[in-house]
Amino acid sequence: MEVFNLFSGAHDDHSTEETPDGYRCNAVRIGPKIGASRLGMSVYELPAGQAVCPYHFEWTDEEWLIVLDGMATLRSPEGERRLEPGDTVCFPAGPDGAHLVRNAGEGVVRVAIISTKNEFGIAEYPDSDKVGVWAGDKHYMLRRSDHLDYWDGEK
Repeated sequence: MEVFNLFSGAHDDHSTEETPDGYRCNAVRIGPKIGASRLGMSVYELPAGQAVCPYHFEWTDEEWLIVLDGMATLRSPEGERRLEPGDTVCFPAGPDGAHLVRNAGEGVVRVAIISTKNEFGIAEYPDSDKVGVWAGDKHYMLRRSDHLDYWDGEK
């Protein structure tokens, strides 16, 4: 049985050259490190002014947020609020679970996000009118407004 320590385990740079300022953070995906397949967990280290990812919700998975260190700011359909260490929030699948987690203060904020895992994933990004689809090792990002007829391109 594999063990990973949430407090002292090494993090990877979660950002790439394409990652815009405001979304640069370090993270570690713990599931693969401990042999998990049905649940996922990532721990993020957010420097001041940075967020985990854009405002979104999942259609296929439930997620939980646990604040480990620092004061995180949560944006949800109910508005914005500050969360302190130990605060835990559930983001249900669907629009009611929309969220953005960021560090609006100084210092580093550490949060853990736990998620159910499905073979396929669908996430919507309301602010940017996008839908992300994950299928195996494939990832597609589409505009919600570019709707096609079911028969488009068929003969």
